Amino acid sequence: MCGIAGSIGPNPSVRDVKSMCAAMIHRGPDNTGTFEDDNCILGQNRLSILDLSVAGNQPFYSEDGRYAMVFNGEIYNYIELKSKFKDHVFKSNSDTEVLLVAFQRMGIKALPLLNGMFSFAVWDKHLKKLTAVRDRFGVKPFYYGFKDENLYFASEIRPLFEVGFPKEPNIEVWSEYLNRGGYSVGDSTFWKGVTNLKPGHLLEWQESKLQVRKWYDFEQNIAEIWCENKPDPKSRIKELLLDSTRLRFRSDVPVGFNLSGGLDSSMLFALISNQFPEKTQIEAFTFYTGDERYDELSYVENLVKGSSYRLNKVKLSSGEVPDLADELVNNMSEPYGGLPTIAYSKLFKVANEKGFKVLLDGQGADEAWAGYDYYFNSNNSNVQGTNASPFRPGVLVPELRDYPQGKSQSKPFPEDLLNQQYKDIFNTKLQRALRFSDQMSMKYSTELREPFLDFRLVEEVFALPLELKRQGKIQKWLFREIAADFLTNSLRLAPKRPLQTPQREWLSQELQPWAMDHIQTLDKIGWFDMDKIQKEVDLFMKGNNDSSFHIWQWINTALIFK
Repeated sequence: MCGIAGSIGPNPSVRDVKSMCAAMIHRGPDNTGTFEDDNCILGQNRLSILDLSVAGNQPFYSEDGRYAMVFNGEIYNYIELKSKFKDHVFKSNSDTEVLLVAFQRMGIKALPLLNGMFSFAVWDKHLKKLTAVRDRFGVKPFYYGFKDENLYFASEIRPLFEVGFPKEPNIEVWSEYLNRGGYSVGDSTFWKGVTNLKPGHLLEWQESKLQVRKWYDFEQNIAEIWCENKPDPKSRIKELLLDSTRLRFRSDVPVGFNLSGGLDSSMLFALISNQFPEKTQIEAFTFYTGDERYDELSYVENLVKGSSYRLNKVKLSSGEVPDLADELVNNMSEPYGGLPTIAYSKLFKVANEKGFKVLLDGQGADEAWAGYDYYFNSNNSNVQGTNASPFRPGVLVPELRDYPQGKSQSKPFPEDLLNQQYKDIFNTKLQRALRFSDQMSMKYSTELREPFLDFRLVEEVFALPLELKRQGKIQKWLFREIAADFLTNSLRLAPKRPLQTPQREWLSQELQPWAMDHIQTLDKIGWFDMDKIQKEVDLFMKGNNDSSFHIWQWINTALIFK
């Protein structure tokens, strides 16, 4: 929905906050507003989704003038929440005002009532206190750090660099990425001095003291679901799937959705078409590359055939990759996921050009339903669908190669599968996917909504017994049983396919000069043995390319440091 920024402390800077907002104007080109107090400056770039009038502009203020809020995201159940405050005269039809009233009345006790994706910051003028909150699963970002004794925060990392944060690599995170493909864990980022507010956490600043704590107790909620032992999980989860999709169509601007040929995407289409069959203004978007070995265009075309929805087919050509790669890396400031991410980013670019500010996709189902193949076999690769190791730690200098392995993962549940799912939801796979999705969608001023990450749904599904997640070799078993009410057997029983592009072919052929130009610049960083790099590149270019992830890692690193 937006980009938010702030400077809080003894000497907050209006100029810095305005600079941070300017650096992420793409997140909210419809309006920019600032709030100023003795110890707090807040800024917000607005992407207008609900209540398009000036009444929905931010920062938002409480009627008594005590609170000022900047908010990024959507509270999908804002209409239901609004009914709880019948004595309040609302001045807008925005979810922001509902959120502020809820916080004003209930403080952080309002947080469990919120169904949405959000990061927001509230300044209390009376207590001179900042409270900042991030949603349960970290759909919306919040980065922070300190400069000149002041706390700074922003929705992206690059704005912090723009106001003087040093671009100093966090060697622990870079080592984990280059050795094992990790994209950072917990509150760490790829840069020293820049901290990620973890999903389901909040921070409070008062009198130059910062406290960060957890507000969302996922583990306790799962324990309570187990104790309840609810009957008929199929009906219950089916209703949650329908309701979570319905809520995410609340918008005052056109809404579309993304499609691939997989089960999750097909189910999303079914949930939408079941509830909005005649809404011809809803449009679907899919990307393809023209390579039939990887494209799923025929699946998608068959899926939407006969529906009222227009299908927008977005083709990525190899010649577009260099420019799109530069656009993304300038925005993300951290590594991202290769050519599939670039192809996906073009989809958002086209959607924006067509006037769609909101898209839905099927992200998040695999983590909750245990849908990845490595949950049930010995393949521990972070890159789905590869047989050979995707990593080449041998090309690193000892400082990077032998750096101590990062933080150990907590194991709060009694079963290994649940702990692996928990890790993927809160620390690894889902977190990096959400980071990619937020940054590339908002780069093109488009909001991405994920119905399968409705917290009610994730909790219910995560808590299911193993036999409802997998039977025999069929993964996501109950999900497929629910899908039988909407989809043909050929769609609902299809095996999981990783989302792929001809990355290995393009990097070794059409894009080889571009790849080589970037890889050759890695010597200036000082992390790589360039002779060993050259040998690995030669092997790849000569056909030893079952995995291309290491080549992409090196290109991506070169792009970031160029």
